[in-house]
Order: sequence, then C-alpha cells, then structure tokens
Amino acid sequence: MIEIRDAIRTRRLVLRPFEAADEDDMYAFESLPEVARYLYNGPRSRAENAAELARRQKLTVLRDEGDALVLAVEADGRVIGYVLLEWLSERHRQGEFGFVFHPGYHGQGYASEAAVEMLRIGFEELGLHRVIGRCDPRNEGSWRLMERLGMRREAYFVESEIFKGEWGSELHYALLATEWRASRWATAPEV
Repeated sequence: MIEIRDAIRTRRLVLRPFEAADEDDMYAFESLPEVARYLYNGPRSRAENAAELARRQKLTVLRDEGDALVLAVEADGRVIGYVLLEWLSERHRQGEFGFVFHPGYHGQGYASEAAVEMLRIGFEELGLHRVIGRCDPRNEGSWRLMERLGMRREAYFVESEIFKGEWGSELHYALLATEWRASRWATAPEV
C-alpha cells in the first residue's frame, strides 16, 4: 500500500495531494480547450472543475488494484498540472501513469521531472513489474516525453475507438522494472 500525505519534493517541484485551495490554479488549465483536446473530458466549467477537484482530493492511496494516485504538481507556489499512477493489476504487478500540464509550462522539463517521480513510486515503492502510458498519436509532446523516459512504443492502435465524435487512434508505451533500474532516471534522477 502507498499513501501520500506529505509533499514529495523534486529539484524544482512539489508533488502533493490536491487541496481545496488549488481550485483556481486547476481551473486555469482544466478550462483550456488545448488541455482537454486529448482527454476524454472537454474543457471544464467552474462547477465541473470543483467536482473533479473534490474527487482528486480523495485519490491519495494505492491500496488495491484499480486504485489511482493523483498528485498536484506545484512550481513556484502554483499548481501547474498533475500526475497520476493507477494500479492496474496486483497479480501481474502492472500500472499506468499519466500527466497533464498547463501549456504555459510546456517545454521546461516539469512534466519529465514529475513523471520520473511517478515511475519511481510505481517501481520502487509499489513494486510494479511494468508501467504503461497511453496517448493520442497527435499528442507529440506526450509520446516524446515517454520516449525520453526510455519507454518503449509497443502498439499503435489505428482508429480503435470513437473519441469526441470521430475515430481516434492510440499509442501504447511501456517500461519494465529491470529497464527502470538500469535507466539514468533511477540512478541519477535529475531531469
């Protein structure tokens, strides 16, 4: 079991459970069409944002398969995005991670720094054997980040689902615990 109560500090970031005071910072990116473009939800209204914030505040424990850990990513006192880790299978020691960031903070290495920490939690604390990541092929920033982290592209599902009213495709990436332990991220996590 993993429970996050206290902040996790990286070189430039704080990863922590969401708080009620994060509502405005969260809305600043959750309401943007470019953020929602590759997510299953649309841009969030104030009411939708508040409801999602209340839900995320409870996602601080990985106790059983199916549980998800969602952490706010803070830089310079502002929440600039979030990272998540879902426990997919206890028996097969599988997990999935993801990340969403305010576009004003893209290209500065923040997503890499936060993603490395979520992989560390998955492999080193939860004892996962394999972590996957998925994204829309048009979301170049996401798949490039997964490749920089050493994840292997395992599948390209072409027009595999109806996504926001049209056929959507999906890329699947994965990293094994042995690959994580051999990576520069596990041995020297500076991004």
